[in-house]
Amino acid sequence: MKKGLFITLEGGEGAGKSTQMAYVEECLKKAGKTVHVTREPGGTALSELIRGLLLDHRQTAMDADTELLLMFAARAQHLAELIRPALDAGQWVLCDRFTDATYAYQGGGRGIDIKRISALEDWVQGSLRPDLTLLLDLPIDVGMSRAGERGELDRFEREQQDFFERVRATYLKLAEQHPDRYRIVDASQDIPQVQAQIDAILAPVLEES
Repeated sequence: MKKGLFITLEGGEGAGKSTQMAYVEECLKKAGKTVHVTREPGGTALSELIRGLLLDHRQTAMDADTELLLMFAARAQHLAELIRPALDAGQWVLCDRFTDATYAYQGGGRGIDIKRISALEDWVQGSLRPDLTLLLDLPIDVGMSRAGERGELDRFEREQQDFFERVRATYLKLAEQHPDRYRIVDASQDIPQVQAQIDAILAPVLEES
């Protein structure tokens, strides 16, 4: 049996990932794919509990290493319980953020050595990597303005602009390093224009599958 395809959406705050996740799901289902839509951190009952800790704005004393290890703890459970079984069954997985977000937020944002993140990535994931990553990219001030309109900010959304500038720079560097799977989407445009970009990216992928 052919393994399913693993697609991830990445991007900073206010990039519109929730809206575009729903759109990509719709496109895949219209193409006849069985799709599991999930998110990180989270995706399983245990991983969602860890997510609650990570996003809780009251956890102001959380050490960067604790944050990193919790991310990979949630990811290990996510992979074991949902992602690997779905892919092995020939189904598709669409995930709101994955390990690239760890490189961007804990590596770029927090300044953790990427070699340490890479070691955890290899340990927890083995050779598994996304087949396609859509990076929803937009200027930080635009994204933060959008995020601020959603209500109370979580622990990450409360960071300063320079933190998010480092996150964005890391994402763009990852896209440069992995052109085989990364596709950059200009998320500063309006929704129809963003979705037109996504259509152009997905068309060849769906034709080949």
